[in-house]
Amino acid sequence: MELFNFSKKESRLYMSFMYVTFVSLLVGGLMGLLQTLVRSGKYTLPFNIDYYTILTTHGVVLGLVLTTFFIIGFQFSLMGKTVGISDKQIMWGWVSFWVMLVGTVLAAWMILTGEASVLYTFYTPLRAHPIFYIGLALVIIGSWIAAIVNFRQLYVWKKAHKGEKSPLLAFMVTINMVMWVVASLGVAYSVVVLILPWSLGYVATVNVLLTRTLFWYFGHPLVYFWLLPAYMAWYAIIPKIIGGKLFSDSLARLSFILLLMFSIPVGFHHQLTEPGIDPTWKFIQVVLTFMVVIPTLMTAFSIFATFETTGRNKGYKSLFGWFRHLPWKDVRFLAPFIGMVAFIPGGAGGIINASHQVNALVHNTIWVTGHFHLTIATTVILTYFGIAYWLIPHLTGRRLTPKLNKLGIIQTIIWTVGMTIMSTSMHIQGLLGGPRRSNFSEYAGGDQVATWISYQISQAVGGTILFVGIVLMVYIFIQLAFFAPRGYEEYPVAEEDMDAEKTPKILENWYLWIGITIALILFAYTIPMIDIIKHSPPGSIPFDWPIGRS
Repeated sequence: MELFNFSKKESRLYMSFMYVTFVSLLVGGLMGLLQTLVRSGKYTLPFNIDYYTILTTHGVVLGLVLTTFFIIGFQFSLMGKTVGISDKQIMWGWVSFWVMLVGTVLAAWMILTGEASVLYTFYTPLRAHPIFYIGLALVIIGSWIAAIVNFRQLYVWKKAHKGEKSPLLAFMVTINMVMWVVASLGVAYSVVVLILPWSLGYVATVNVLLTRTLFWYFGHPLVYFWLLPAYMAWYAIIPKIIGGKLFSDSLARLSFILLLMFSIPVGFHHQLTEPGIDPTWKFIQVVLTFMVVIPTLMTAFSIFATFETTGRNKGYKSLFGWFRHLPWKDVRFLAPFIGMVAFIPGGAGGIINASHQVNALVHNTIWVTGHFHLTIATTVILTYFGIAYWLIPHLTGRRLTPKLNKLGIIQTIIWTVGMTIMSTSMHIQGLLGGPRRSNFSEYAGGDQVATWISYQISQAVGGTILFVGIVLMVYIFIQLAFFAPRGYEEYPVAEEDMDAEKTPKILENWYLWIGITIALILFAYTIPMIDIIKHSPPGSIPFDWPIGRS
């Protein structure tokens, strides 16, 4: 397997995305800490800062900015390593970066000045300043430019290697960016065509149900856009770190194809309690939602088969000898592994969230927030951290020293403890009916509110521990980027086993799989969208609806 070395121009491009990522981690983490402290009832925000301003900042900066910049920077590095990148493609990579950064600054400016306290979902009829929506549009456009660069990279490689199987990681990146582009078309249309003209005052009303539906057409595949880079590391990088080989190239490609097909036509399971959508179509999309269980279980099987096969090849013959001898003292493995474990209860919670009847118990409660903090803030982020421990020193020409590795292990444990405390209390409070987003510390009296606040105090404890972990992670990043000893850190890409079966060519038939994906989307959304547009009430949300929180 041919792997390309990075030039200094490449490394600077990839690192630029990492700088934004870790600045976002610090800013968003601070907002999260303040949020939990306020909800505990033990702290009041200074300078008349609005609670919903920090809530919006936390969600947008961590859920959209941090993830998107890390993913695109990481995926650029994967493509550069496996299929190469030209100077012209590097130039367009910089265009992508600057367009996204300008959009991020514009959106953040509006949020921090109180002109866009609309949360990261920016539901109408909440209305933000037009510059906020322009900023969001620029972030999406910048990401599309990055996607086009990635598609071009694979095309050029395939043209030079006719008849050859594309590198697995390049295939995975392409799947993720196809999913992102198809999904983000919905939110781009909603922002540019529906919401922005309303925010500017060019139209008097906005179709609330249509904008929400378009958001969740995008919002659920957004979760998989976050998750698939973690899957890339689990499938094709972790095996190299533990001294093994790729378990099955075919299984990995098939799981990504299934995730592409079943990640987009499922947005209605976020709208199960909303009127205006036919229950039959809600049920159909719930069924499609559960189809993602298949590639998820395939991934779990593949990863643990890799662990066991590697251990047994090293001579560990007892039932769980292979497990005991995994490299637990290597933070590049430990952090992603804990992320994998967290995905078990996270996935179970996802089944509850997507279930037609059971969802009614937890819908719009802080249970859902706890679920996101298990899946995204634990599974995904810990895997991203595990990637950063080798990616950053590889790009900067430095080494992950034993001391920094030990600090990374401490950081991982701190993060795990803090998230366990916070997420568990969120789940319990949600089962007791505690709503998400609301600041109930400002309410007085009532046994139920007192019970909720007791759990919110637990969340503040967990949030404080997490912020310590954030500060430590930022410190480690600074060390790896600027101060660690000069040297070489491996870019670990697992090789396929020599005896592996040949990957069927049909798995790289892009016309087939993208065509099936589009067919499923049209099936799941065409009739419901026609109904929403046809039967929506005449404009009932006036332009003079207040900016920010209603």
